[in-house]
Amino acid sequence: MAIRPPLLQRGDTIGLVTPGSPLEADIINARVQTLLALGFNVVFGRYVYSFEGIVAAPDEQRAEDVMMMFTDPNVKMILPTRGGTGVQTMLPYLDYEVIRDNPKIVTGYSDITVLLNTLYQRSDLITFHSLMLIDFRPDTPAYNFDQFFTATSTLTAPRMILNPPGIPLISLVPGNVTGPIVGGNLTSIVNTLGTPFEIDTDGKILFLEETHAPTTLIYRYLIQLLMAGKFDNCLGIIMGECTNCPVSYGTTYQDLINALLVPLGKPLMVNLATAHGFYKAAIPIGATVNLDTVNNMLTVLEPTVSV
Repeated sequence: MAIRPPLLQRGDTIGLVTPGSPLEADIINARVQTLLALGFNVVFGRYVYSFEGIVAAPDEQRAEDVMMMFTDPNVKMILPTRGGTGVQTMLPYLDYEVIRDNPKIVTGYSDITVLLNTLYQRSDLITFHSLMLIDFRPDTPAYNFDQFFTATSTLTAPRMILNPPGIPLISLVPGNVTGPIVGGNLTSIVNTLGTPFEIDTDGKILFLEETHAPTTLIYRYLIQLLMAGKFDNCLGIIMGECTNCPVSYGTTYQDLINALLVPLGKPLMVNLATAHGFYKAAIPIGATVNLDTVNNMLTVLEPTVSV
């Protein structure tokens, strides 16, 4: 069983880091005010406000910030300011044994996907494909906060991951499988192929989502995952939204799913509201879930945090 980090409570301390692309200082400061209003304390990594081009700071410095939060006994959650790109270049500089011995809640999506899955694979730590600092706004949908705090602040289990009303979960290939869930942003996962941080999908339920990518690029990425064998031994597949993804050659995102994934015959669910969409389900990477594509149900079978 994977390691569950200690749960988050009001009054706890959240450590902010910028492990990928930089974020403007005024946005960081505004979102921090929301965290404070929710009753949390906040500490800042040394390089949270850094702005050095595509990535916020050199690889070692961004990794240093992450490790500082893991070793600080007062920090209960590590919250990236944003994703962007470049997160994977700091992965070689993390100490995964220290992380294993000091489990903390780590949450995020987009390029944070590579950090979430690597922490699960190398430190056996459950992480959360859920909110980042940029999402802590006064006008954030209640659904997003409900999903996030249920996953990180309660021991509720089993719990169903439900879409908001009016957005149905849709099953395309019937089946019923149980196993750890992994995945996240499609681009970020493809970028790990052929590296020491390549995602392990064997015996796992694979979840994917994307944003701002034309369907020609989605086609390339799904083909690359297929040819890399990432669908061969996975138990089932969940496809989240592809937000703002232009149609290429008259071929939609759904067309690609029908053409490339349905024929695999694996239990397949689509339309999960996640990550780059307006509504964001909280997916616990590494936790055991049941994917029931006969009854259109996705259920987290274990608590994802501990007392």
